[in-house]
Amino acid sequence: MKIDSAKTLRVFLFELAIYAVLVVTYFFFVLHYLGDWLHELALHHHYYYAGLAIVLIVGQAVMLEALTTFLLKLIGGRSE
Repeated sequence: MKIDSAKTLRVFLFELAIYAVLVVTYFFFVLHYLGDWLHELALHHHYYYAGLAIVLIVGQAVMLEALTTFLLKLIGGRSE
């Protein structure tokens, strides 16, 4: 039982590290490519900005989960 806990903890920490790298990469990608456009949208079109922000948040969550699951399966880790 202790071995399973240690293995689960290692997989969790590995998945957390993958998430951290992907989230930081996503943040800088959006900031670099969409930053100015999102800023203008936020200043002049509040409702469109709010809708787009929700779409970006949901899209980020779905893509990060799918990518992390794929990477863990590729590496051989256990994904739940």
